[in-house]
Amino acid sequence: MTTIERQHIPVAKPLIGEAEKRAVMEVLDSGHLAQGPRTEAFEQSFAAYIGTKHAIGVNSGTAALIVALQAHGVGPGDEVITTPFSFIATATSILACGATPVFVDVDPFDFNLDPGKVEEAITENTKAVMPVHIFGHPARILELQQLCDENGLALVEDAAQAHGAEHLGRRVGSYGTGCFSFYPTKNMTTGEGGIITTNDDEVARMCRIIRSHGQEQRYKHDYFGLNWRMQDLNAAIGLVQMDYIEDWNVARIANAEKLSSLIRSVETPRVREGDRHVFHQFTIRVPGDRDAFQAKLQEAGIGSAVHYPIPIHRQPIMEKMGLSDFDCPVAEAASERVLSLPVHPSLGPEDVEYIASVVNRIGCDVWLEGTFAGQRR
Repeated sequence: MTTIERQHIPVAKPLIGEAEKRAVMEVLDSGHLAQGPRTEAFEQSFAAYIGTKHAIGVNSGTAALIVALQAHGVGPGDEVITTPFSFIATATSILACGATPVFVDVDPFDFNLDPGKVEEAITENTKAVMPVHIFGHPARILELQQLCDENGLALVEDAAQAHGAEHLGRRVGSYGTGCFSFYPTKNMTTGEGGIITTNDDEVARMCRIIRSHGQEQRYKHDYFGLNWRMQDLNAAIGLVQMDYIEDWNVARIANAEKLSSLIRSVETPRVREGDRHVFHQFTIRVPGDRDAFQAKLQEAGIGSAVHYPIPIHRQPIMEKMGLSDFDCPVAEAASERVLSLPVHPSLGPEDVEYIASVVNRIGCDVWLEGTFAGQRR
């Protein structure tokens, strides 16, 4: 099939079917649109999936981070150690609590928070550590959990991209307080929404209070909170998607393994032994002109995306706030090289083979042109 005949392959594709549509209509017909029985059912289903006692639905992944941090008592004067290689919500959620993000560098193997760097950054003001399971690959979360336990710190897992990812046979989001996003491009969606997972009864209680204006008893507000509640409309979609999330993850993993076996011209994602990478993104490392590489993919009808072109500590808002003076060379180098390719479950075998063949061709073409000279794998 020629490039002209081939339909464009998007880098991400939300999966919404008739079952989700029926579920939404049932909620609309019920008249109960806000947080209610479907939210509770979704929370129970997701908690069972992750392997935690509790799950607390909220209205976005960002809300999950803010509520979780507040539930652990993070506030003004506190520091939270986190990664600069993530979406900015990882850091702004800390700022929203009045605390200060402290950025430490990432492991070049998987772009996740480096536990050794975390240990070096702990001070008397450190209140929590927030790793991100970037692109669906688990951070070295057991090491981070042990580090937090030794220092009396909260562990808040930004698992927005890691639904079903596992570290040493245990799902992420169950080591500390997990925070997931259900934005449309995630491995599963509720349209918009988020959820917090925990085995700590008190943290769960505080999350439920904070997400509803700080009230445990109606119209009696003992804590500061805002309206972070999940709607039953969103939860209804999530309940349906729970039936498919594992099949979708298996498809993503299979697509990723096939891509990795076929692609030879660039470096493909690494997977640490003992981990389950669920490939929210299939992120290659382009050693030459990334913009030119991406343009050639577009010409061939293949979507791609850069996650993330500017490390958080180099974002203009962080520079204005005096939060840019951190030494994170690995994260900065990654921001210049990474490029995400389609890996979603909607890809057919012929799509996967086509993507790999185009990537190999582009890599070889640019190599012959001299762009990659001296940068052989």
